[in-house]
Amino acid sequence: MWIGFTLLAAWFQSMRTAYQNTLSKQEGTLHATLARSLFGLPFVILYGLVCYFVIGPLTLEPTSAFYLIAGIGALAQILATYLMLYLFKQASFTSGTLFAKTEALIAALLAAGLLGDILSWGAWLAIAIGVLGIGVLSFKHSHKKLRLMDKASLLGLASGFCFALTSVSAGYASSELEGPVFTRAAFTLTYVLALQSIVLWSIQAYHSKSLTLPFRKALVLSSQVGCLSALGSIGWFTAFSLINPALVKTLGQIEVIGTLYYSKYRFKEALSKQEWLGGSLIILSVIIVALLG
Repeated sequence: MWIGFTLLAAWFQSMRTAYQNTLSKQEGTLHATLARSLFGLPFVILYGLVCYFVIGPLTLEPTSAFYLIAGIGALAQILATYLMLYLFKQASFTSGTLFAKTEALIAALLAAGLLGDILSWGAWLAIAIGVLGIGVLSFKHSHKKLRLMDKASLLGLASGFCFALTSVSAGYASSELEGPVFTRAAFTLTYVLALQSIVLWSIQAYHSKSLTLPFRKALVLSSQVGCLSALGSIGWFTAFSLINPALVKTLGQIEVIGTLYYSKYRFKEALSKQEWLGGSLIILSVIIVALLG
């Protein structure tokens, strides 16, 4: 079941990221980051109500640990998204997205260190190949010298770390709840998006001196970003509630196919052999985790 939710999430996320990249260029990074949560929240609330009345409610009140852990994940995702959108301005859309895919390895390390989750050898092999793909992408040839890390790479790693922290936090927070898995995931996601919306809306209102500005900036495109974000997040958070987030994120790297498509046909970016090789290694890691993870 988790594989199906992950594949759907990855597909919707690749579309959302492309639209969000366009929105960032039109209205700025802050608004593009806000649109993901603020305009996605109504869709998630509706989904949560369906889960509550059709599948069943939570059987116990959320604990303080839930609110703390989910809150950490919410803030980490804000920073991760902001860094990724900023990264698009420093590198190509393809490299910008793929650098952030280090989250699979980081999520595995965080889950093992903080939660004691043990992965199979197949899962670690898949993660290692995925990281190798990221390494291929991170090499830059400049002034006849090969260098491993540049500003874009560091931004991508920082974004990947924050996304990984979000994944692990979401899975752990959901496990603090009691009730049907779909309802637990929906409640966790609703709280996360609500908190993110409050924080980002407050920041934008402070800078613009207007509470209504988010609804006057590219409303149609912002709504598209929000809807796609909600659909993707529902898939991610449900999968996080079912299995180790590291496996979810490794399989979720199948998103690279959508990334390559949008890079070539939406943003008219030429894909280098290096990007194709790195992307192919990431796809191989996805196949391995699906079969052996």
